[in-house]
Amino acid sequence: MTKASPVRIASGLAAFSLALGCAWPAFAEAAPPKVDAADTAWMIVATALVLMMTVPGLALFYCGMVRKKNVLATMAQSLLCVGLCSVLWAIAGYSLAFSGEGAIVGNLDKLFLRNIAVDGVAPNTKIPEMLFMIYQMTFAIITVALVSGSVADRMRFSAWVWFAVLWLFLVYVPIAHWVWGGGWLTPDAAAKKDGILDFAGGTVVHLNAGIAGLVAAYVIGKRHGYGSDNFSPYDLSLAVIGTGLLWVGWFGFNGGSALASGSRAAYAIVATHLAASMGALTWMVLEWWVRGKPSVLGMISGAIAGLGTITPASGFVLPWHGLLIGLIAGAFCFWACTELKRMLGYDDSLDVFGVHGIGGLTGTLLAGVFAVSAIGDTAGLLEGNGGQMLYQVYGVVATIVWAGVGTFVILKVIGFMVPLRVTQQSEIEGLDVTQHGESLQ
Repeated sequence: MTKASPVRIASGLAAFSLALGCAWPAFAEAAPPKVDAADTAWMIVATALVLMMTVPGLALFYCGMVRKKNVLATMAQSLLCVGLCSVLWAIAGYSLAFSGEGAIVGNLDKLFLRNIAVDGVAPNTKIPEMLFMIYQMTFAIITVALVSGSVADRMRFSAWVWFAVLWLFLVYVPIAHWVWGGGWLTPDAAAKKDGILDFAGGTVVHLNAGIAGLVAAYVIGKRHGYGSDNFSPYDLSLAVIGTGLLWVGWFGFNGGSALASGSRAAYAIVATHLAASMGALTWMVLEWWVRGKPSVLGMISGAIAGLGTITPASGFVLPWHGLLIGLIAGAFCFWACTELKRMLGYDDSLDVFGVHGIGGLTGTLLAGVFAVSAIGDTAGLLEGNGGQMLYQVYGVVATIVWAGVGTFVILKVIGFMVPLRVTQQSEIEGLDVTQHGESLQ
């Protein structure tokens, strides 16, 4: 028998594979996931919408509710967060929040955004990882900026700069890793690991910022003249414009958290809009009933309360759940900003705790109640999964403790380096002039 040549052997194998209806590439490894153009386009838009929520959205919303002498200083705090938190997130924040498998915090594998391939996709998505990185950056920015509302009118700008740096790394990053980055609260269907339901930041963003704001208000103290002076807003029309920008931006905040341009994003957007609408109406009715007149400030506060409360549940619930959650949000947050604030005696300048803290807490718990498996693949209490409520409670308690203790320690440390608040004379003159050398004419 003559020995077959290598050419004849290869030809025979090729013919055999063709006879089976397959080609040689069928024996190769599965191709890596590819970027989806539609998902990517939607997430670029969502990223822009969420960035818009801080500037100009939150900047206008906050500055319209302070006195004229503090308008520019209030906007400066939001502007600072955009620039500073963006740089810090790119350097190390993203890596610590979204790399590694640590239970508490990630690692530095993606320090300075290294090891992110040009054509690489974010885990469990079809969007570029670099796009996922900057989308998450916008969440970090607005969470830090939210806290500034609690200390408006009195915190020294240099102290705020230090606070933004330390709080981002020591408070925001760990909680983001717990809930979204593979930490101890992150659910993982592939690994059959249960976790918290927090679609877009009930714990990571709203409860986190609300608790930080409450602690900061206590540590820094009340504004000079609080309870006796006139603290009427300078220009509520600016706050209304800011509310509108926040409302529209929230479509990217919640709808974008689907990380895809599909029906889940659409459901999240509808639930978000309905919750905001019902929150505004509920606050309006309650204020009309209690005080005799429905204020513009009350209506925009109710809308933001509805938006913050639906955030953790938005990608897990049906549209009519959004209406109910908005109703609950308007009632609970109205009570928190009036009765609870009076009982506890704190001076939270722009009611960050009453709106975002209470809203985030309430929404996180309600996500565990109303979650529908047909939308988010996880059933809630009403569908017979009572155990999910335990994870929601774990997440709420852990966030309160970490944010509360962390914020207290950070403020005390900063207080050793620079004064936390301006002098009484500077507060009377206004922070625009004393902190920035500018003023509105």
